[in-house]
Amino acid sequence: MKILDGKALSEQIVESAKEKAAMLEPTLAVIMVGNNPASAAYVKNKHKACEKAGIEFKEYTFDEGVTQQELLDKIEQINNDDSINGVIVQLPLPAQIEVPLVIRAIDPAKDVDGFGAYNLGKTFLSPDFEDLPPATPLGIVKLLDHYDIQVQGKEVVVVGASNIVGKPISTMLLNRNATVTTCHIYTEDLAAHTKRADILIVAVGKPDLITEDMVKDDVVVVDVGINRKDDGKLCGDVDFENVSKKASYISPVPGGVGPMTVAALILNTIRAAERQRQSS
Repeated sequence: MKILDGKALSEQIVESAKEKAAMLEPTLAVIMVGNNPASAAYVKNKHKACEKAGIEFKEYTFDEGVTQQELLDKIEQINNDDSINGVIVQLPLPAQIEVPLVIRAIDPAKDVDGFGAYNLGKTFLSPDFEDLPPATPLGIVKLLDHYDIQVQGKEVVVVGASNIVGKPISTMLLNRNATVTTCHIYTEDLAAHTKRADILIVAVGKPDLITEDMVKDDVVVVDVGINRKDDGKLCGDVDFENVSKKASYISPVPGGVGPMTVAALILNTIRAAERQRQSS
């Protein structure tokens, strides 16, 4: 069994981004609402990665009571600011905010999270059109590529069908000629699907959802879930200790997909800056 070390690879990616960042001098803006500890930690990690890569980082914070219009006004201001190349609205948002409206308001050219309909739609066309794909799926693809894990012709099972991870990673691997099954909360007999997987990607948010008896020998496991146990420790959606006994490769939590998402944001920010310079 080998570990898919997203932490080490993300550090390599951020380090290698410095040269382009020095030429482009890109800026990433992050909008943060409230004081959710997990969100604050994610934003801190993004800030640190930007500093290492040489990307200017701007954070705009609002309290929990922010109105929809206040957020939309800030996004419009950032859209119109030529000095800012990428913008992220950190999720989740308070109940009074309609998330689809917020995502739709972001200029597609600056949508470095890849959540908007324009950039999501482009991922359906082919790998050549994945200019600003969703960050976590991009991170997963980079992780598989780095470890020379063959995707073409393989049985890939994705557990989770969100717009942020499940659907786009299914599409991106289909683009790379994998045979993809996407499972979700209404899937009957989940184990019947997961046992077929050559590559299993799990993005649900349920600790120990995938157990040893649900996978075959030599499976490649990518665990996207981030959960906190009663003792405060982080864990994924996969029973790591036992599933790792059968896996050929497995990503840990923490230290797997999480750092790769941040690295993908760095790549997307640089890509956005390049494309904006080309079109100006």
